[in-house]
Amino acid sequence: MTKFWNFACFQLGWFACIVGAAHDHVFWPAAGTLFYIALHIWRSSCPAAELRLVLKAVIFGVSADTLIVNLGFLSFEDAWPSAYLSPFWMWVLWALVASTINSSLSWLQGRPILAAVLGGVAGPMSYEAGIRMGAGAWGVGGQVGGLLALGLAWGIAIPLLMHWSHHSVGPGLTKIRHKH
Repeated sequence: MTKFWNFACFQLGWFACIVGAAHDHVFWPAAGTLFYIALHIWRSSCPAAELRLVLKAVIFGVSADTLIVNLGFLSFEDAWPSAYLSPFWMWVLWALVASTINSSLSWLQGRPILAAVLGGVAGPMSYEAGIRMGAGAWGVGGQVGGLLALGLAWGIAIPLLMHWSHHSVGPGLTKIRHKH
C-alpha cells in the first residue's frame, strides 16, 4: 500500500508544481511537495541513504535541465532563482522522482535497460505534458530536439538513480528497504 501512496503523492506533487509554475504561484505547491519528501525520507528505513539519493538526484537533475535550457532546447516558467538555472520547482520535482526509486519504482531495481527505456520515454513525456499545461516551452530545437535531449538525460537518470540507491544501501539490505 505504501507504494501506491508514494505513486499517488508523486502524481499530486508533480501536478501541483506544474500548475503552480504555469500560473506563477509555485511557492505553496513546492512547499507542500517538499513536506511530502521530508516525510518520505523520515519514514524511510534508511533515512540517511534516502536523503543522499534525493540530493544526488537534485544535483543531477539541476545539471541536466540547466544544460538543456542553456543549449536552447527548453525554457521554464517561474525561473527563480535564475534564468540561467533550472527553476527551483524543477529541483523539487527531481527530489520527488528520487522518492519513487525505493518505493513505487523499486520494481526497476536490477533492470537497467528497462529503467533506461522507461526514463527515456516517461521523462520527456512528463515535460511535454508540463509544457502543454503552460509550465515551459520548447526552444530552438523544437519539440523533437527537446524530447531527444530530455530522452537522453532521463535514459541516463533513472538507471543511475537505481544504481546509486542500490550501492548506498548495499545488496543485502535492498530487500529490507523495499518492504515499506
